[in-house]
Amino acid sequence: MGLIFLVGFMGCGKTTMGRKLSAALEYDFIDLDHKFEEQTGTRISDYFTEHGEEAFRKQESKILKETIYPENAVVSTGGGLPCFFNNMDWMNARGQTVYMKLTPKMLASRLENAKTPRPVLQGKKGQELVELIETKLAEREPHYSKASVVAESFADLTPENIMYLLATNK
Repeated sequence: MGLIFLVGFMGCGKTTMGRKLSAALEYDFIDLDHKFEEQTGTRISDYFTEHGEEAFRKQESKILKETIYPENAVVSTGGGLPCFFNNMDWMNARGQTVYMKLTPKMLASRLENAKTPRPVLQGKKGQELVELIETKLAEREPHYSKASVVAESFADLTPENIMYLLATNK
């Protein structure tokens, strides 16, 4: 299957699924958010606050495109990464992409219980958070929908089902 990029909104489980999928395939696993923090020496939330979104997106894209990937790897990406600097087209040209698509309500529930601070959410909860996610998803959907395959529910979000979706996407 080669290089597999997992894309989707924050909180959809890209890192967790990336670890499971890479283990099932016996592939390397690369978390681009972790790589970002490693290379910049700062947490994403701090970088975002200190330098702003534009600088963050440029650095994130640079890391995506300058990383040397093993032949077989699963890569989890940041939620906004596919939406800037033709990153989605770049990933599609180099491997397969999986859009992990969950409803705004599912995402809000997962994000409210998350341990990691998300600068974009600015402390929103409940219906206010759902509405923010709906707005952001509407902006990002044209990029996410370019993915090779779409896993649209928790039922699809298993390593076996993702491998099946990728294998049947010829």
